[in-house]
Amino acid sequence: MSAPGPYGSPGGPWAPGSPAHPWAPAHPADAPPPEQPPAPPPPPGPGVVPPFPAPPTEGRSTRLWLALGAGALAVLLCCGGGIAALVGLVVTTPGAVNEQAHAAVRKYLGALQQGDYGAAYDQLCARARRVETREHFVERHRNEPRVTAYQLGNVDINRTPIEVPAQVSYDTGSRTTINYVLEQDSRTATLEVCGVDR
Repeated sequence: MSAPGPYGSPGGPWAPGSPAHPWAPAHPADAPPPEQPPAPPPPPGPGVVPPFPAPPTEGRSTRLWLALGAGALAVLLCCGGGIAALVGLVVTTPGAVNEQAHAAVRKYLGALQQGDYGAAYDQLCARARRVETREHFVERHRNEPRVTAYQLGNVDINRTPIEVPAQVSYDTGSRTTINYVLEQDSRTATLEVCGVDR
């Protein structure tokens, strides 16, 4: 029989089965196991309402056609500026074409009327400027009768190229009808005087 330990229990303070024994089980065998945390809920199914509203469906086809039209216009402007400008001119209202054509001829004849032949030359299209130099144009008009007045007629937009009829009066007292032929600048889309058809 072993002697009692220093604390009065057989085997001392670390006797097997004592609560202070380092290898004693934390929970007795007959104690219930500790409670486990609850399982997470299952993920939401397909019928759950999303936390954000669904995108609107009204006007979707309209926006699509507008986007396609804008894209086509951008391609025309980038790849064929001249073609796009011509298409723009064709679909423009007759009143706007008539006004733009009158403005081009008015600038040209107004410069001739004031004797500013260099400014009149600047109103010509690129093709006409390639045919005749500025110096030759100025010299030719200095030796011709000077424009004193003019009256513009209506443009026939169904005719190609565009022509503006004008009754032109000169300092000699004579008067004549001239059809000014216009062409569109491929860069600026503005109409310019490109010749005459008497």
